[in-house]
Amino acid sequence: MIVVHAAFPIDPDHWDEAMDLVETLVAESNEEPGTIDYRATTDVVDENTIRFVERYEDGDAFESHIGTDHFQAFEDRLPDLLAGEPEVMRFEVSDATELEV
Repeated sequence: MIVVHAAFPIDPDHWDEAMDLVETLVAESNEEPGTIDYRATTDVVDENTIRFVERYEDGDAFESHIGTDHFQAFEDRLPDLLAGEPEVMRFEVSDATELEV
C-alpha cells in the first residue's frame, strides 16, 4: 500500500479557488481504480493549510493518479494558490491494522 501525506499552505486570498479545486480533486480521486481512500482536511493549528491523506493499493495506482486531468488541474493552479512551501511525503506500507478506539 502507498500512503501519501501532503500539507499545502494556502494564501487566504485564494482560499475559495483552492477549495473548489480540492473538492473536485477529492471526489474524482476517490473514483479512481486502485485508490483506497483520498481525503483532504483543514489543519486545526493553521486554518490556511490543507492536508491530504491518500491511500493507494500500490505504486501503479499512485502513478496513475498523478496523470489524471483532475490532479493536473490542481497541480497547474497550485503555485498561484500557495502561501509557502508544501510538504509531501510518500510512504510504502507493508502492513496496516485498524485500531479499536
